[in-house]
Parts: sequence; C-alpha cells; structure tokens
Amino acid sequence: MAAAEENLTRVYTINLGRAWLTPQHKRTDRVINMIREFAEKHMKSDEIKLEQDLNRQVWSRGKTNPPRKVRVKMVKDEDGIVTVSLYEDLPASAETPAPAEEKKSETASPETTTAIEEPKEERKTA
Repeated sequence: MAAAEENLTRVYTINLGRAWLTPQHKRTDRVINMIREFAEKHMKSDEIKLEQDLNRQVWSRGKTNPPRKVRVKMVKDEDGIVTVSLYEDLPASAETPAPAEEKKSETASPETTTAIEEPKEERKTA
C-alpha cells in the first residue's frame, strides 16, 4: 500500500472566482494562496511547490485580473512534497495542428490558384 502512495498524480480544475471578494490590488496574491490551500486540502500535505509555468499563467494578466479557473496537475512524491503544475492535454493538441497544416498547404498550391485565375480572364475577354 505504501508503493501506491509514493507517486500520487491527480488533475483538478480549481475555481478561483472567490478571489474577486478580496480588494482589487490583492486578487492575484489571493489566487496563489487559494491554489496552495486547495493543494494542501486535497493532497493532504503541508509542503506545496508551484511550478513557474503555473505562476506565469496566473500573473500573465496582472495583479488585478487573474484567471477565474485554472486546470492543474498535482504530483505527490515519496517525501510528501506536492508539485502543482499546469495541466496540458498533449495528445489531443498534437493531433489537431497536423491536419490544419495539410489543409493550408493544399489551398496554397499553385494549381488551385491558376484554376481560379483562368475563369476570371475568360470572363474579361468575353
């Protein structure tokens, strides 16, 4: 049973809307504290570390306008230290750009542009 608790990983969506009850110039500070409190409560540990990417995401819009929700991944290691990072769904995002690039290359081919231009020239001469 100890082996199962050694490396615990969970994904959460944290609602940060309650930060708007605090004064405007303290909102992002409150959001960071709310993320830490959420991690302490759900992962049952006092040692919480936030990754830089998560911190930059929260602070990206300034001190007075933090995000309303954040999707995070929490990992608890053997020592009881919880690392909180942004959750990124890599497999779904990796599949979507590839077909979009193919469509762009198909529409930009010279064959299609000449086919479009030829009827316009015929109309002008007629």
